Amino acid sequence: MKNSKQKIIPNLWFDTEAEEAVGFYTSVFGNSKINLESRYPEAGQEIHGKKAGTIMTIDFELEGYQLLALNGGPYFKFNPSISLFVILKDEEQINQIWNQLLSGGKPLMPLDAYDWSPKYGWLQDRFGLYWQLMIDDSGRNPAQKISPLLFFTGSSHGKAEKAVKFYTSVFEDSNIEGILKYEEGDHNDYALGTVKHSQFQLQGETFMAMDSGEKNDFPFNEAISFVVQCKDQQEIDKYWEQLSEGGDPQAQQCGWLKDKFGISWQIVPEGMGQIMTDPDKEKANRAMEAMLKMKKIDVDVLKNAGQKSY
Repeated sequence: MKNSKQKIIPNLWFDTEAEEAVGFYTSVFGNSKINLESRYPEAGQEIHGKKAGTIMTIDFELEGYQLLALNGGPYFKFNPSISLFVILKDEEQINQIWNQLLSGGKPLMPLDAYDWSPKYGWLQDRFGLYWQLMIDDSGRNPAQKISPLLFFTGSSHGKAEKAVKFYTSVFEDSNIEGILKYEEGDHNDYALGTVKHSQFQLQGETFMAMDSGEKNDFPFNEAISFVVQCKDQQEIDKYWEQLSEGGDPQAQQCGWLKDKFGISWQIVPEGMGQIMTDPDKEKANRAMEAMLKMKKIDVDVLKNAGQKSY
């Protein structure tokens, strides 16, 4: 990644297993750590249903790549529409990580040699999250080892190229590194002309996208969303307006939105975690109460709520 500070952070939605899952993932991958934990305040229990003091979110890193884990309840489940794609250096490393992630999980594509890699595999781990692992023998040794992969299926099939072009138009410091399409030689009339694989940069971070080569249906949902950390209200307004255009207005709440491709985003101010985890419980409660009334985040209202009662 070009940016020293990650702008866009994948958020993983768990029922109650966030702490256990993060502990597992940070034991599997190197260069990993937990940055910040937040806990549910008393406010909003009629909405989130979580006991005050229990883990709400965990900000953590795997191979230096920042992610969030949320204990949000049993409402959303991971599916193959978004997976985490991991580039590994050699057979020993890929075998080790594959075996650890597969423990208690199940393979979608076995770890084996394929046309595009000397070794590749796709699995679902015991927490339901999907991973794709690959040895890259190109010699590039990318700085970003883990990248989100967007998999367009069902009613979204054929929209990967439009999505890639849309996202790279929204975010600064973005570019399309390559788009490879299904051809007649792939012996697949269903996917002909759609995206076999693409790689692109958003804010200097690597993302991947592809249309499915087969008829299947894995709708995008809130189980994985993307948090955009904004420096000020102007940036919040910009990303909210652009990403919500043509999306689902019913999915807009507490800084969340769903775009026209069905992918969920959280448009939040930098330091949101600190605001919501103020050691002063009354301040944290007031901030939570204010946020629960919002769709798009109003930074001044949120900060002021933490300073005074109404």
